[in-house]
Amino acid sequence: MPTVLVVDDEASIRRTLREILEYEDFDVEEAVDGEEALAAIREHQYDLVLLDVKMPKMDGMDVLEDIAENETDLPVVMISGHGTIETAVEATKLGAYDFIEKPPDLNRLLVTVRNAMDRGQLEVKNRRMRQTLSEQSTGDLPPIIGESDAIQEVKETIDRVAPTEARVLISGENGTGKELVAKWLHHGSARADEPMVEVNCAAIPSDLIESELFGHEQGAFTGATQQRIGKFEQAHEGTLFLDEIGDMSLSAQAKVLRVLEEDKIERVGGERGIDVDVRVVAATNKDLMEEIEEGRFREDLYHRIGVILIDVPPLRRRREDIPLLTEHGAERLARRNGLTPKSFTDEALDRLQNYEWRGNVRELYNVIERLLILVDGDDVDAEDVEQFIQPDGGRNGATQELIAGYDDFTEARDQFEKRFIQRKLNEHDWNVSQTAETIGIQRSHLYNKLNKYGIERDG
Repeated sequence: MPTVLVVDDEASIRRTLREILEYEDFDVEEAVDGEEALAAIREHQYDLVLLDVKMPKMDGMDVLEDIAENETDLPVVMISGHGTIETAVEATKLGAYDFIEKPPDLNRLLVTVRNAMDRGQLEVKNRRMRQTLSEQSTGDLPPIIGESDAIQEVKETIDRVAPTEARVLISGENGTGKELVAKWLHHGSARADEPMVEVNCAAIPSDLIESELFGHEQGAFTGATQQRIGKFEQAHEGTLFLDEIGDMSLSAQAKVLRVLEEDKIERVGGERGIDVDVRVVAATNKDLMEEIEEGRFREDLYHRIGVILIDVPPLRRRREDIPLLTEHGAERLARRNGLTPKSFTDEALDRLQNYEWRGNVRELYNVIERLLILVDGDDVDAEDVEQFIQPDGGRNGATQELIAGYDDFTEARDQFEKRFIQRKLNEHDWNVSQTAETIGIQRSHLYNKLNKYGIERDG
């Protein structure tokens, strides 16, 4: 059911509007002033706001102005017992759909509410269509670069699978471009004009993942002060991208399996099923068959999500694509940073092709961006590249020196990981978010490792 937020400081008005709207099968939530209303709007999704003009703490016109700036798709109908033509005109200029005087006429109120919702939904669809056309024309959706057999196979599979409703499981190492593959699957589908909603299962604590996916009702648990719409509902008629699904808890896996079987979700603390029409695309950097054998992943869920399997190859398996990736990345990153594109000499490209690239395309683009910013002149040569990476990928030399003093595998691994993290943090001037993205882990995981190894910035 569509949800309406009623904002009014008079309890009798809120109660009357609630009774009218609930009788017409709307979900209704209330806020007693403007500050409470904005807090609720930032946390939850509403289909419409009925907003009083005169309120304590924050005037309704100020609330309307905030909504117009930050929630452009949310329709607002103003209600007031002290309405004037000037106020109505100002509200309309700020984006209000209509202005209704108190006490509201029942029939006019309901017609206005439904028309405002219809226009809001139309504006959302038009915006999504414009966004899709913009991506096609301006390249905001990056192409999948490469002519190698391995990447051509991926692109051909996308072309064949995208127009279908088949669920897809994308596997591959961090930084290979699994998210980009998911976006092209959505882009090529009949759902392209609807939302693609992304969920990083590794970044959400296990005790919150169910609320994130399915939403929750008010009072479902401590801290659930408002109803929340989950990702499955947000992706209705579109695509839900479950990134790093291998990190999802077993209890959440069981509930996702049930949704895929029944096409219904139930909010945490809820008692009724809600129909959802969602195409699920999942991705993982783990070997899910190994996870199944270890009892960490459900085999029945694997077969549900893995109707089509797409394995995105690591960069070391398609080294012939590195010159193309470098050319494309240099042009795109130069444009983003307002720089003049640079040319890479054959020797520089040779150095890049001989590197290990454990961070895959993400690491390659990070190095290219650094070279564009720091190298003087119009050309990047081999010596420039060697300032930032070793031709052997760092497999010898320092690595051998590091592990020579350890007999215990765990201790050697921990010390290597500690030094690796310290080096990457220093390269990024201790920008934790940037470092986490470069090395291919979640920021929360990187913070855990800083605590584990006692890594602190000097001074």
